[in-house]
Amino acid sequence: MLQFGIRGHDVPKAPVETWVKNIADWGFCCTQLALPKAITDFNTAPTAMTSGMAQYLKRIFAENKVNVSVLGCYRNLATPDKDELKKTQQVYKDHIRFAAMLGAGVVGTETGAVNTEYRYVPENHSDEALKIFIDGLFPVVEYAEKMGVCVGIEPVWKHIMCNPERTRKVLDEINSPNLRVILDSINLLNAENESRANEIVDEAFELLLPDIDIIHLKDYVVKNGEIFTSPLTLGTGKFDIPHLMKIIKKEKPFINVLLEDSVPENVMKSREYVEKCYEEA
Repeated sequence: MLQFGIRGHDVPKAPVETWVKNIADWGFCCTQLALPKAITDFNTAPTAMTSGMAQYLKRIFAENKVNVSVLGCYRNLATPDKDELKKTQQVYKDHIRFAAMLGAGVVGTETGAVNTEYRYVPENHSDEALKIFIDGLFPVVEYAEKMGVCVGIEPVWKHIMCNPERTRKVLDEINSPNLRVILDSINLLNAENESRANEIVDEAFELLLPDIDIIHLKDYVVKNGEIFTSPLTLGTGKFDIPHLMKIIKKEKPFINVLLEDSVPENVMKSREYVEKCYEEA
């Protein structure tokens, strides 16, 4: 059975009880929760992330039969600002502690840039940048091990961990069972390589299969040499979703698949399309 979910901040804002119910009513069984993006009716800063808040949210999610697949914490672990890095690592630790109490699957992160603006520069793809990121990530994963929580790293072409090979290097270097992969295939694409999208998907599963824990799913088109993903209905763009569903059904049954970049106007059509692809895989 496909475990299909949606990013919480792609669901219209509402009081948290209503918001979680809406996720379930849309037919989803799991979500990615980025606290400040999804919840606006009370304070969700790290200082407010108490055991009581975790228990409150956990109860609401359980009542609606919705799992928190990913607790999002997408910050730059490769910033050259050392003071900012320490603060960022602490925020990750706060989220890891909260995830343990909430029962979240993984704490998710992208893989940064070698500047304070968190933007693409060619230096992001250097060996030095990869070492900087690994050094920044290591104490976060070490804390996750102590708390019995997994960290999910998401490769993105514009960031430091830009392809499956560099992702494999990070996994092997840190060598922790608590370090997992969030795979968003389209985030590995650019205008130059998108024509080989299926090859890149296959390569990612070949190199990362044991460590892939979450799938992000969206569609894309190319306009003026740029990849655009929002607000496409799945199945109307260029991405070969049936190809991905065949791999998932064979290799990763029950993996959490999270819809990204959706809008209320197309979310039901996207869900129905993906469920059909999975059934026919």
